Amino acid sequence: MTQNIHKLALLTWVVIYPMITLLLIGLEPLVSDLATPIRTFILTALMVPAMVYVAMPFAKSRLKDWLEH
Repeated sequence: MTQNIHKLALLTWVVIYPMITLLLIGLEPLVSDLATPIRTFILTALMVPAMVYVAMPFAKSRLKDWLEH
């Protein structure tokens, strides 16, 4: 069965929001003096691999049944 796109979008938001928040808090002391585009680059360079290879596979495997119904 295919995954429900709306549930997948919700799951992505639920996973990404706390990750962004924690990364922003953790990186703030290190990047506060950098220009916004550089801070964004650093955030996304950490965020995208973490989402693709760790967070989403973990979340999708735990909620597989919910996503498919």
